[in-house]
Amino acid sequence: MKRDLMKSCLALAGASALGLWAVTPALAADSLTVVSWGGAYTKSQVEAYHKPFTAKTGTKILSENYNGGLAEIKAQVEAGNVNWDLVDLELADVVRGCDEGLLEPLNLEALPASPDGKPARDDFIAGTLHECGVATIIWSTIYAYDDTKFSGAKPTGIADFFDTGTFPGKRGMRKSPKVNLEFALMADGVPSNKVYEVLATPEGVDRAFAKLDTIKDQVVWWEAGAQPPQLLADGEVAMTTAYNGRIFNAQAQENKPFVIVWDGQVWDIDLWGIPKGAKNKDAAMEFIKFSTDTQRLADQAAWISYGPARQSSIPLIGKHAEADVPMAPHMPTAPENFRTAVQNDFEFWADYQDELNERFNAWLAK
Repeated sequence: MKRDLMKSCLALAGASALGLWAVTPALAADSLTVVSWGGAYTKSQVEAYHKPFTAKTGTKILSENYNGGLAEIKAQVEAGNVNWDLVDLELADVVRGCDEGLLEPLNLEALPASPDGKPARDDFIAGTLHECGVATIIWSTIYAYDDTKFSGAKPTGIADFFDTGTFPGKRGMRKSPKVNLEFALMADGVPSNKVYEVLATPEGVDRAFAKLDTIKDQVVWWEAGAQPPQLLADGEVAMTTAYNGRIFNAQAQENKPFVIVWDGQVWDIDLWGIPKGAKNKDAAMEFIKFSTDTQRLADQAAWISYGPARQSSIPLIGKHAEADVPMAPHMPTAPENFRTAVQNDFEFWADYQDELNERFNAWLAK
């Protein structure tokens, strides 16, 4: 994969990419199959996007869940039987999917302007538009703990997650090398701004796996985003990595005694992508345009603590729609939460994910 090509793709908010998808009236569709991650996150999309879109167009949204990655999209595209119309994807998967011809190029010029007339390409936060993807949210992977499990000292940093002596108990981690390797290196003393520099070396990878070795026998592996708060609630783990919005939802709506540790958070963006050959491609694009306007992105932030990808949406962030909690302080990008944050390096993972997945799976099997 050519890095220069990927970088140019991220800059394609202008006309160079736009000939790939001519502007045509959207074809009517009775329904759209929209695939996302489930739980509180999908609920936020249903409330902010699905219901209003159906009310406006009459198109029914069929919601499905998955656990990320490109495997299911690839299988559908290669079989010539694409059943999904729109998928919520991580950036590394958008880059790879576009490069491998698994995703449709998008007409970024068709995206709505901000309320004050600023073109979408200038309103979206830098790096959140891609030839094959339009971002909706900025989210992060953090770790959280149950406050009732620690009567004395409380975890405050990423190193504490790996310190089972001071903070005993099981740990929950996503069954994937992504983020786990970054957390391991930071816990082992690598500064947040040097993580990918170290991880790009064989010695750095060895160092990360060696750190993971120190807690391997204490880890409960999770795959779906709804699992970490449940693991905490059930007392199966004392701490777990999680998507920040899932923990916030448990705190705000279920009154769970969970505490987020923001140190070393790894932040990322999620984007809409259309699988190559989707049967309702034009209607899916209409949904993208609708769901990524200024108001809709601000509306989603009323349901979950993920930051909107548009600058014009940020001043519109208010209180949680049900819990009456001010949402701005709970965003990953709030200044006090962002001091040691690491941006997921999509280029690194687009280049090395297959290799590291293979090593991670072999490590798990030992």
